Amino acid sequence: MANIPIGLQLYSVREECAKDLPRVLAAVAQMGYAGVEFAGYYNYTAQDLRRLLDENGLKCCGTHTGINTLLGDELERTIEFNLTLGNPYLIVPGLPEAYRNSRAAWLKTAELFNELAEKVQPHGCRVGYHNHAIEFQPLDGELPWDTFFGNTRPEVIMQLDTGNALHGGADPLPYLRKYPGRAITVHLKEFSATNDKALIGEGDVKWQQVFEACETVGNTAWYIVEQESYAYPPMECVAKCLENLRKMGK
Repeated sequence: MANIPIGLQLYSVREECAKDLPRVLAAVAQMGYAGVEFAGYYNYTAQDLRRLLDENGLKCCGTHTGINTLLGDELERTIEFNLTLGNPYLIVPGLPEAYRNSRAAWLKTAELFNELAEKVQPHGCRVGYHNHAIEFQPLDGELPWDTFFGNTRPEVIMQLDTGNALHGGADPLPYLRKYPGRAITVHLKEFSATNDKALIGEGDVKWQQVFEACETVGNTAWYIVEQESYAYPPMECVAKCLENLRKMGK
């Protein structure tokens, strides 16, 4: 089994980041996280963010970046920003309605991602897509997840979010196996039918099976914790999530 590093999606602690990003990064490193995935930059330059990461011994394991930042003249700036961060993973966290309101729209979006994958490849970067629940609701006779990943190049990262998939009624395990080698970064998020504030290890996700799939067929390079509901202060929640993962042998 691969020893996969664990990062934190900073959206989990976004209010704390907005108040004092340097303090948050120091605390996240102290907890034992190996990296962070950004969902916004809090008015810091790429150079300043890289300095903060380096000072705390953290890697950038991804950025959640809107589709608009990958189009036209924005693409070159986005690539440059991410190369400064040391990040090769440009992950789109969701799409405007026009990109996903029909099977035909999803097919067109898949073609766009194929083009983007080709454009960023010379820079050592990859594009990817992160699910919510809607991708697992049938649309025009097919699941959007299958429409998209069945028609994108293998280089397009499948950032599967375990909790969001289950929220959409889908077991994440078959999708890790159906698209082997594409789950380069995986969002570890709990789902519980009875506790909407469950932390990792406290709900219905079959964690050991998820880990096995990621580490055998997924080609997973990073596990990324994301917590969006809070029984405790957010910083305490993400610390407990990592503690629970350690107890599971991660």
